[in-house]
Amino acid sequence: MASITVRKLDEGVKRRLRVRAADNGRSMEEEVRLILREAVRRDAEPEKGLGTAIHELFKPLGGVELELPPREPMREPPRFD
Repeated sequence: MASITVRKLDEGVKRRLRVRAADNGRSMEEEVRLILREAVRRDAEPEKGLGTAIHELFKPLGGVELELPPREPMREPPRFD
């Protein structure tokens, strides 16, 4: 198992980390391990596009068939003469 040392950590960051760890019932060291693991995991996973995220959200509800209106010819573009 590897070890790292973080130097020049702001006191405010250290304090918030200690509070976060206590709120989660973990040591500061374990809290840092979990934060780093999550950060690296997120970088390794490709991001989903908005359409994919919406599809996955509503997929359990089933599909909907929409009636498409008939296509009509395009209107003439405006003339500026």
